[in-house]
Amino acid sequence: MASVYDLKPKFQNLLRPIAKRLAKHGITANQVTAAACVLSIWTGVWMVLTQCNQASLIALPIVLFVRMALNAIDGMLAREHGMASKLGAVLNELCDVISDSFLFSGFFMLQGVWFWLLLNVIVLAVLTEYQGVLAQALSGKRAYQGPMGKSDRAFLLGVVSIGLALEMPVLWANVAFSVAGILLVRTLFNRVRAAL
Repeated sequence: MASVYDLKPKFQNLLRPIAKRLAKHGITANQVTAAACVLSIWTGVWMVLTQCNQASLIALPIVLFVRMALNAIDGMLAREHGMASKLGAVLNELCDVISDSFLFSGFFMLQGVWFWLLLNVIVLAVLTEYQGVLAQALSGKRAYQGPMGKSDRAFLLGVVSIGLALEMPVLWANVAFSVAGILLVRTLFNRVRAAL
């Protein structure tokens, strides 16, 4: 099944000039990774504090796009500008899981969202990323199989937030999170298979 992750090379080509400029000014890959994580945490907290109001729902897709860009840039800085490090690898994995958890958690404050359904999505997202890293430990290659990888989850969150901002029923979010849960199980299976 196709994944948003498949678009990553084209996205990186658009961002490569920015990565070169940042490297020239001494900005490190780890700083970019940390900035993306702080942005995600701040957004998740904002959504909770504002009870997931319309302003935060409208802002979320923008934040998700910026986070995706920062994630692509930190990878290019690490690989193409000699900034790869063990600390960077750890930060990259931890920050992704923390960011996803905070961004999804903002929806807990939305009246009508099924708590256990959303919690299930968060737990499955963490497990799929863990399995991706485990695949690397077992086979030497990080598993990025979809159909519900990090980029796909960001796309889903963006679509859900836009729908809710346009005053679609909250049932819309519950259906989307139900589908996400099913696709995350499939993703986990695909990454387990890749590890073996």
